[in-house]
Amino acid sequence: MSQKRTGCTEGAAETLVADRSAHFRLVRKCAVAYETVGRSSGRCFVTGYRLAIVGVPTAVPVSQEPGLKLGWPDRADKARLHYVSGKGGTGKSTVAGALALALAAGGRRVLLVEVEGRQSIAQLFDLPPLPPTETKIATADGGGEVMALTLDIEHAFLEYLDMFYNLGFAGRAMRRMGAIEFVTTIAPGLRDVILTGKIKECAVRTDKSGRRVYDEVVVDAPPTGRIAGFLDVTKAMAEVAKGGPIAGQAEGVAALLHSEQTIVHLVTLLEALPVQETSDAIAELTESDFRIGTVIVNRATEGFLPAPVRARVATGDVDLDAVRAGLAEAGITVDDNDFQGLIREAVEHSATLQAQDDSSAELAKVDISRLYLPALPDGMDLGGLYELAEHLSAQGVR
Repeated sequence: MSQKRTGCTEGAAETLVADRSAHFRLVRKCAVAYETVGRSSGRCFVTGYRLAIVGVPTAVPVSQEPGLKLGWPDRADKARLHYVSGKGGTGKSTVAGALALALAAGGRRVLLVEVEGRQSIAQLFDLPPLPPTETKIATADGGGEVMALTLDIEHAFLEYLDMFYNLGFAGRAMRRMGAIEFVTTIAPGLRDVILTGKIKECAVRTDKSGRRVYDEVVVDAPPTGRIAGFLDVTKAMAEVAKGGPIAGQAEGVAALLHSEQTIVHLVTLLEALPVQETSDAIAELTESDFRIGTVIVNRATEGFLPAPVRARVATGDVDLDAVRAGLAEAGITVDDNDFQGLIREAVEHSATLQAQDDSSAELAKVDISRLYLPALPDGMDLGGLYELAEHLSAQGVR
């Protein structure tokens, strides 16, 4: 596969030519249009074309407003406990897995925790269902490793009873009777206290030498509609239970969650509803005194045209004669069906970018640093997960 570039008079665009099977693969979407520069007419020739390299995603962000904060902020460097939340469907579990791999690079030991009992970690890392105990699931660049913990409320509750009340035997009897499910159902706050308590225990645990067992802990947390309540329930329980182990545990967990060691990252798509939920969650978390790390824009679409050009193309305003002339100058011959396919893809792609520009402008109202992850053309697999981790590392995650 090769790439060829030719001259450009005004404006710029990039076109893909057919692959060996004569089908267009628009990995980099084509849109060719003329652009007026200081006069009423102008002409833009195709600046380049290349055969698609399928399976090689990129992460060029769409809509980088002037002054936009990008990259891994200093406050995220200070944190050791990372909660990852997002509206359902935004890919928060995938992003949590990629973040764990990125943080493990360079020889660090990272624990990836899930709290919703969906075995999402096992699916993500192409593994059989995981036990409710800490299990090694991956290695990272530089000799780092990722451990996983799929929290199960019954297992965590039994451990809690044994640790704080020496009631291991009684707890097992409760499990046989179904009493654990009953207790955690009538006291849902207790469930979250136990889960966040276990996460806290993992985050602060030390070995015999006094060194932290885990350098970082990443939590695939509940979605944005529940994240503030999930984290703040420990404070509420501390107020309700005035004494005893439950109160002590809740106070300790609350202190960690409200410290600079804990940070919340929010995953979004550049779509209206996810952006709105992200903004709402940031406001709610900030009001509850939780620290926000980054907004991670997932499945970002590459944009290859200046905003004024794609705004015009999105409406279908394309100079077809200029496109044909540009293709001819580049030495590309296409039939009418392929030509119409190029134009249709260009218009649809430009319309998508316009919609993302609007959502990005809304997101810019929130003064939080952003990270971008690309849409993978072949879907998500283990190789794609490592690729997303590399994108995060390239943006400063460490």
